[in-house]
Amino acid sequence: MGLFSFAKSIGKKLGFGDDEEEPKVEAIEKELASHNLGTDDVKVEIVGNKAVLKGKVADQATLEKAIVAVGNTLGIAEVETAVEVDDAPDKAEKEPVFYTVKKGDNLWKIAEAHYGKGKGAKHDVIFEANKPMLSHPDKIYPGQVLRIPALD
Repeated sequence: MGLFSFAKSIGKKLGFGDDEEEPKVEAIEKELASHNLGTDDVKVEIVGNKAVLKGKVADQATLEKAIVAVGNTLGIAEVETAVEVDDAPDKAEKEPVFYTVKKGDNLWKIAEAHYGKGKGAKHDVIFEANKPMLSHPDKIYPGQVLRIPALD
C-alpha cells in the first residue's frame, strides 16, 4: 500500500464542475479506462482530494501508470493504493519512482538526472513508460508527475 502526492491545482480537468468541486468517481474511472491500461479490476474511491485505488492489476508498470493517470487529474492531491499485483512473487506493490516536472525540464534532462550524465538519450524510455498519458515527448508541464522506470 502506498500514498503518493500530486499537485491538486494542476492536471487534466475532467469536466466535473468548477475547480473547487470534488472530483467525481465516475469521471476518474472513465479517465482511467480511456487509457486502456488493463485496469478493469481497479476501483476508485474519492475521499476529499485523495483518490484510493483498490483491486488487481497484471504488473507493476500497470499499477504505476494507473497512479500517474489518476494523480495527474485536477483536484487530486494524493493517490493511495491497495492493489494486488499479479506478477509480483508476493502479489504486493513495489515502491515506484516518480518525478515531478519542474519549470525548464525536458525528458532529456530528467533522464540524465535519473540515469546519469550522458544518458539523456534514454529519455525515450521515460516517454514510453508514460504512454498513453503522454502523447508527445515535448508535452510535459510543471507539476506533472511522471513515472521513471528502471533501465534494463
